[in-house]
Amino acid sequence: MNASETLSLNSLQLPVAGMTCASCVSRVERALAKVPGVRSASVNLATESAAVEWTAPATADALEQAVHAAGYEVPRDTVALAIDGMTCASCVARVEKALRRVPGVLDAQVNLATEQASVTRLRGAATAADLRAAIEKAGYVARELTQAAPPKAEPWPSEGWRVVLAALLSAPLVLPMLGKLAGVHWMLPGWLQLLLATPVQFVLGARFYRAGWKALRAGAGNMDLLVALGTSAAYGLSVVLLWVDRSAMPALYFESSAIVITLVLLGKWLESRAKRQTTAALRALQALKPDTARVRRDGADVDVPLDTVRVGDLVVVRPGERVPVDARIEQGRSHLDESLLTGESLPVARGVGEPVIGGAINGD
Repeated sequence: MNASETLSLNSLQLPVAGMTCASCVSRVERALAKVPGVRSASVNLATESAAVEWTAPATADALEQAVHAAGYEVPRDTVALAIDGMTCASCVARVEKALRRVPGVLDAQVNLATEQASVTRLRGAATAADLRAAIEKAGYVARELTQAAPPKAEPWPSEGWRVVLAALLSAPLVLPMLGKLAGVHWMLPGWLQLLLATPVQFVLGARFYRAGWKALRAGAGNMDLLVALGTSAAYGLSVVLLWVDRSAMPALYFESSAIVITLVLLGKWLESRAKRQTTAALRALQALKPDTARVRRDGADVDVPLDTVRVGDLVVVRPGERVPVDARIEQGRSHLDESLLTGESLPVARGVGEPVIGGAINGD
């Protein structure tokens, strides 16, 4: 094995359920060994797991399919992570790619609006620490949703003051340009432009340098890196011209760097505000669903946790109660209040065979 193969070698502790004897062990080992890219496979009956070393083109999904084909099960579960620092669809794609590279991860779906990731993994194969490390290596910050979220300030106090301050510092740089259109000379001296643009560039715009550096260190690029490079070029050129050009009015571009940062900060604040409103709306919709459902089993009505309701169960909804799940009416008629879901102001008549939406209120 050469050096490049050694670097790409992955090891995975694959859980295997359903084995009962040594014959099962050898069957699973043979099935895994047949997967292209598998270097070695050792199955332990006592721990019900297989230690597999593999390289491309083998994947965790291919290993799971091989075990299924041999007649055994590979337990899987889903973990939810909260992710901070994403700004666009490119960030979403980068995080999903980083998570799917973790050995044992079968799938990863990231939602930019809620800033959450849902990761399907082989049970016990990819730990939460492994997933967080992969996300942090990609340039973002992650935590399990079961952990307490750090206190988050309101968008206006945390970001709004930066927008206002940046606008106040940038205004004296931009207004002379408007005056020039009217034939009025309001242009500030170069040293004063430098004093106004510097805090905007390096204090209020420090977030772009931090985020851009993280992306660069992860071998990728993002919008923050572009903002940092573009504004730094305008600011740096202006500093050089101010030092070299001794004319009364050198061609400076401090206003360009300052106004770009101000506008992007404004966009960031608006984005943060929109995300908060979207998240609040999603939580309000989730709150419409009750935690339990009344299911008729063996002729008796039993209250069960909502996540235990299965397709085909007969759910009983009494007058005034919320419909716990999306379903189809099997018996009875009613008027359902769906206003919080559809905006319909009046209750809607529903009868046998018609669909009902989870969260609607049974009016009759």
